[in-house]
Amino acid sequence: MTRNTRSAAGLLVLVAILFLATSCVISALEIGPLQTDSETVEAGAAEEASVELTMGAGRLNIDGGANDLMEAQFTYNVEAWKPEVSYDVNDGFGRLKVDQPDTRDLPLDMGEIQYEWDLRFTESVPIDMEVTMGAGDGQFELDSLMLNSLRFEGGAGDIEVDLSGSSLRDLDIRMGAGDVSVDLSGNWQQDLSANMQGGVGRATVIVPSKAGVRVEVQGGLGQVNAAGLNRSGNVYTNDAYGESEVTLEIDIEGGIGEINLELAE
Repeated sequence: MTRNTRSAAGLLVLVAILFLATSCVISALEIGPLQTDSETVEAGAAEEASVELTMGAGRLNIDGGANDLMEAQFTYNVEAWKPEVSYDVNDGFGRLKVDQPDTRDLPLDMGEIQYEWDLRFTESVPIDMEVTMGAGDGQFELDSLMLNSLRFEGGAGDIEVDLSGSSLRDLDIRMGAGDVSVDLSGNWQQDLSANMQGGVGRATVIVPSKAGVRVEVQGGLGQVNAAGLNRSGNVYTNDAYGESEVTLEIDIEGGIGEINLELAE
């Protein structure tokens, strides 16, 4: 058995264990009326900020355009899952945390449970963002934010991330089960170092044509589709690589499922 086969088999076993363990949970969650809470967090004296978002199950939508550091709308029908928001500023650095509480007994099937966060962030404060999700889908429109770094860890669900032409310098994405789409097209003005670890599902990465791009793919079971890119072994580059002043270095560790590298026009 090859190393890649052993890794894939181990991943399947892990997913099966998580599935069975979650299936055995008998949720005692009390479903109540649907309610929507709004909350605004002002940046205060913060010249830069870290944002930590932790959601056990549900849907997470992130966008820019906020007048304050964060403008949030939380929709839920489980009172025990009312989001917890904390923020403090120290020496010009803000720390914002948004947590979904009491997620020890997450049901596999959400059924009648409704849980969704709609978060908008300022476009005028540099942000380091860390997102942790258990089970759920996400739509992240981050291209307009002054984002320095993004770290995402997902359990099960489909995620779409728009970082086209952003100010991002560091990207780390780790998927469990589900499809992930990351848009890195656009006019990049600085280098990017990106690491992506696939789980079970399809991974799609859209790369720019004018900025230099180098993608190295390691391991995984599944086909790599990279039309329009140059291939040398497990390394894929665009025509601007080595010619452009800006370079996107992307390392992908495949899981189980195909990897699509798409060259933007």
